[in-house]
Amino acid sequence: MNSIEKGKTAAITSYILIIGVFIAMSMNSENKNSFASFHIRQALGLSITFISLGLIISNFDSPMISISMWVFLSVLWTYGIFSAINGETKPIPLLGNYFQKWFVKIT
Repeated sequence: MNSIEKGKTAAITSYILIIGVFIAMSMNSENKNSFASFHIRQALGLSITFISLGLIISNFDSPMISISMWVFLSVLWTYGIFSAINGETKPIPLLGNYFQKWFVKIT
């Protein structure tokens, strides 16, 4: 439990846009915390997904597609940040397990 409390600040910080991921990585660089690392990988994956989907969807001129992307990513982001606040290491639905595999070397 003490490990979770020590890593909670970095974990929550990681969900503040893409810059939060880099700040959290810096916070977690010296004393590695597995809880913070888990959430940094989740937040990094969400940020990359947001940028990737944004680039793809920007080619379409459809508010319905854009709104769907925003809702989808907002729900995943909310799930992730509340998981960090509650001290849980539950992967984000659909993509979280992939983020853990793909970014295993990060933090």
